[in-house]
Amino acid sequence: MVAPFFLVLLFQIIKTMTEEFLHYIWKFKLYQLPTNLVSGESISILDPGQHNTNAGPDFFNSRIKIENTVWAGNVEIHIKSSDWFAHKHQEDKAYDNIILHVVFENDKDIKRQNGETIPVIEMKGKINEALYDRYEAFMRSKNEVACNLLIQGVDRFLINNWVDRLLVERLEIKATEIKERLAFNGNNWEQTFYELLARNFGFKTNAVAFELLSQSLPLLYLGKHKNNKLQIDALLFGQSGLLSTKCDDKYFLELKKEYEFLQRKFSLIPIDPHLWRFMRMRPSNFPTIRIAEFADLIFKSSHLFSKILEVEKFPDLLPLFDVSPSEYWYDHYTFGKTSVKRKKKLGKNAIYLIAINTIVPFVFVYGRLKNEQKYIDRALKFLDQIPGESNTIIKKWEEMGMNTHTAFNTQALIQLKNNYCIKKRCLQCSIGNALLNR
Repeated sequence: MVAPFFLVLLFQIIKTMTEEFLHYIWKFKLYQLPTNLVSGESISILDPGQHNTNAGPDFFNSRIKIENTVWAGNVEIHIKSSDWFAHKHQEDKAYDNIILHVVFENDKDIKRQNGETIPVIEMKGKINEALYDRYEAFMRSKNEVACNLLIQGVDRFLINNWVDRLLVERLEIKATEIKERLAFNGNNWEQTFYELLARNFGFKTNAVAFELLSQSLPLLYLGKHKNNKLQIDALLFGQSGLLSTKCDDKYFLELKKEYEFLQRKFSLIPIDPHLWRFMRMRPSNFPTIRIAEFADLIFKSSHLFSKILEVEKFPDLLPLFDVSPSEYWYDHYTFGKTSVKRKKKLGKNAIYLIAINTIVPFVFVYGRLKNEQKYIDRALKFLDQIPGESNTIIKKWEEMGMNTHTAFNTQALIQLKNNYCIKKRCLQCSIGNALLNR
């Protein structure tokens, strides 16, 4: 008779077992190999196969040997064999030809549509308990970084390699959006760069409004008036919708007059001014100031992206972003309200963020699409020359002893936190793997 305590323990393991963990131990052969199928035949695992993270069987191109016959094909993994029906695999022909069913508990025979029983091995009792306990501890951890107390003991060479991969992964994600926008804009690099640069001029709070502003005002129109600063200001402030307010200041009235002419010329429709956010912001970050700085950048830098591609070292990019708003903004933060006179300019930290979120991804994508490795390397080099960001996420990594000196590292750590730690993807993380397999 099986002891009641063992039954309770077994029930708890089945209840907390995950398919993700079973995939992991199958992929890396972290189990005591079952020498027989549930049906009694001997089995050897020659190759666990290629892990499939999309629809369809869990592993492709696996190779197994049952008795004296070698089989090649797909493998499906479940916690219980009856999950086959819970997932409705019996209705999908893609699962009818799998060569092996790997389960933690075999509670039901599974047959193909022709009535043949699918070979099955049961992992219950074959899994390293210490490995599973460590995995379960990570999954139950209430810390956003489950290994926060252990990470300092991980080999630095392993961490550095993982950081390199994480950074490229983050850039590839950003590259996807750029490629989609580029295709939408007919492969116009300058227009696409202008749109995403505008979005990042709005930072988080006004990113959407800035993006809509740039999409409502093609760079081509601004280019036609590139030698007239007042008209550049008028086009951007007019399209922002912020000229719809009442104000008697001379500069405001000049902008409005210019915009009314240009609006008719280009048949422009401004965006809704209510999209802009001023609340709980430092005045220097008000959208009025950012639009004025953006206008100066447009005025001073025709074909900006082409100029950026010529720069090899990040410090040489800084002069391109040495921009200041028109003189009116020296003693104003909003139209019609004076403030203490102070010359304003785009700060270094703002330039760093724009470089991280716009320049680097664009140079990276350009290298990818043009098949020119020098631009990919340059994008990574830029990040290594930019100081690391200082925010809540990064400060926590610092406390864990992680290197946060450059944007190369901090961007990788943001990727690690958002795409692995928060999602408890410890099994896909090199650091998590190292700690689990100690």
